[in-house]
Amino acid sequence: MDFDLKRLGFTLLGLLIVLNWGMLMSAIMRKVGARVARRYGIPWYQPWIDLVKNYALRSQITHGIMFYLGPVFRISGGVGLFLFMPMIIGSELWMNYSFQGDLVLLMYFQFFGMLGMALGAGEGGHPNSAIGISRGLSQFTVIEVPMTLAIISLAIQYDTLSLVDIVKAQQGGFQNWTVWTNPVATIAGMLALLGALSHSPFNLVKAPNEIPIGPPTEYHGAFLGVLRTNAAILHVVEAALFMNLFFGGATNWFEFILKTFLIYFWSVFVGVVFPRFRIEQSVAWFLKIPLVFGILAIILYM
Repeated sequence: MDFDLKRLGFTLLGLLIVLNWGMLMSAIMRKVGARVARRYGIPWYQPWIDLVKNYALRSQITHGIMFYLGPVFRISGGVGLFLFMPMIIGSELWMNYSFQGDLVLLMYFQFFGMLGMALGAGEGGHPNSAIGISRGLSQFTVIEVPMTLAIISLAIQYDTLSLVDIVKAQQGGFQNWTVWTNPVATIAGMLALLGALSHSPFNLVKAPNEIPIGPPTEYHGAFLGVLRTNAAILHVVEAALFMNLFFGGATNWFEFILKTFLIYFWSVFVGVVFPRFRIEQSVAWFLKIPLVFGILAIILYM
């Protein structure tokens, strides 16, 4: 019991670290985007101010129970990914609750939050909610195809669906990382990551160029605070997932922060270089180049 309580304490501490690192990283990336556009950008502490302000507000609008459960389902997906993913390899206290075959569960959690938001938006009062739901689910579904193919290739290569075993197989030097032993699957996964992190050119679902629509309008106050909390957690744990799959995992927190920053920066770099796709363009793109690399990765390792 003492060990379980100790592990729970370290898990909650890790969640706090991931949350704050996610908010700091989002501020840095927004600063980078602003400097590319020759603007000054937000101060580094702005995400914490926004979070406190959102949680301090209360909503007077009612749309039904599922509308309020949407943000709850969304944050459950991000926290679920964190809970069952190893953070620091070699440390039992920072392995969270990983177990054999946990990759399948992680894939479910990755899609769970999106489905929850779709159900929540379906009860919203906006007449275009159905359009947003179809956009989001269509794009995320095609993102999952090359990502799943890349993971299947790794399962064939390492003969396991345990993320812990995959990371342990990459220890002993950077030459053992999946990026060198299975570069085709790495390319498929990193291209799918661009859509999973929802930066340009694959961020039309959030419609950052349209002020009167999107989650900041439909959800506000504490509900928006929950969504922003999940965004900070989700971006870090998704980067950590790809770090564990392709880049050898992390043996300490410094390595964890450095690798997740570089992986996240990959999507930000692409976002400031390429213009935004329409939904039909992004769906067609994911079913071409990333899908081809995903299929090749399986063929090469069968």
